[in-house]
Amino acid sequence: MENNGSTNGNHATNNGSNRKRRPPKIIQPDMDFPELLEEGTKALERGQVSVAIKLLEQAHKMDPDHPDLLLNLGGAYILSKKFKQAVDILELLSDRQPSNPMVWTNLGAAYLGNPILATDEKQQRAIGAFKLAIALDPKAPNVAYNLGLIYRDRKENEEALHWFRRALKANPKDKDALYYINQLSNQNDDENDNAPESDQSE
Repeated sequence: MENNGSTNGNHATNNGSNRKRRPPKIIQPDMDFPELLEEGTKALERGQVSVAIKLLEQAHKMDPDHPDLLLNLGGAYILSKKFKQAVDILELLSDRQPSNPMVWTNLGAAYLGNPILATDEKQQRAIGAFKLAIALDPKAPNVAYNLGLIYRDRKENEEALHWFRRALKANPKDKDALYYINQLSNQNDDENDNAPESDQSE
């Protein structure tokens, strides 16, 4: 999103100086691990993913086994579409915290990657992780909905309907789940109307 000069009224007057001035403000040389983790987490919550990754990667060098760091860094990698790096981080965490539903939720998203490009193997791995997450926490946010989307992409409509209905039950205000329930229900009705009638006389 770079234009000639400054786009946001910043003090930089050209692209080169703009790039050189920002990094020291992101990672101060005297920042310790708690500061890096806290600032990285805040940046992630604000949607500043690239900033979060720089902070969290620096923290990772100091303490590569910290569970909160691994979870947040894995989430940041997912948001930046670095799915393989996310898988490596989150699989390590899943061995250490197998009962944490958030780990399996993020791992499911990392396994799936880009839903449009997901292969059958990636979908199956994502389904396995998401189902573990929802078994650990039946109200895990968005997990049932994500399962519905995967099964919809696989054209397994009955299974998709099951998970969209479960998502709507967990959150009655979920308009997206309701939309897909109506869409798939109407699609099933159309398929039944167009089904051959050869067996109806039996």
